[in-house]
Amino acid sequence: MTEKTEDERTKRQTLSRWGIYTVGMLVLAMGLTLNTKTGLGVSPILSLAYCSTRIWGVSLGDATFVLYALFVIAQLILRGKRRQWYDLLQLPLSLVFSRVLNVYDRWVTYDPARHGLAANLVCLALAILVTGVGVSMTVNMRLVPNPGDGIVQAIADLIGRDQGFAKNCFDLVCVVLTVILSLATLGKITAVGLGTVLAMLFVGRAISLVNHFFKDKMCRAAGMA
Repeated sequence: MTEKTEDERTKRQTLSRWGIYTVGMLVLAMGLTLNTKTGLGVSPILSLAYCSTRIWGVSLGDATFVLYALFVIAQLILRGKRRQWYDLLQLPLSLVFSRVLNVYDRWVTYDPARHGLAANLVCLALAILVTGVGVSMTVNMRLVPNPGDGIVQAIADLIGRDQGFAKNCFDLVCVVLTVILSLATLGKITAVGLGTVLAMLFVGRAISLVNHFFKDKMCRAAGMA
């Protein structure tokens, strides 16, 4: 009877963790989508993907899936003998996530040209906060990492620095590559702007804020306390 009760409790915890994780992925996708809709520049992690939509006319979701697949491959290379083939589960996750991005991209019809700078900044602030909520929900469940988070952790492990430092470096590399690619192909800078810089500065703060107020509650709800 005790073993049966324990098994049922474990199943409930697993379902709760995956439930919170799934909602977190949906929230994260919404935050990233809102960031692209502000007209102020997209988040650093999606800047290369967004630039690709302008160059080759592919959808944001498709470009993101290709980018995330490259992140997964890079993780396996960087980890070397310490690689875990479990990380390959990020590929089906990326496929689903990219489809959600395509749905949100069509569904969210916010046009920054029809609004002033103040309204676009409010939209950007909302995007940063929502992104922070999504990242917090997914990371705290300790399941399959988002490829963007996975590659940052692999870099942090490789260089022996904390994840925050690795995240800043990685974001900067993404932005620099986006600027180079857009100038070489379009003759102008695209995807990078004020919103990109603010996302680099404040998404981490948003994650810390959400964790400060809700991490313990979130983990207890998932049976992880």
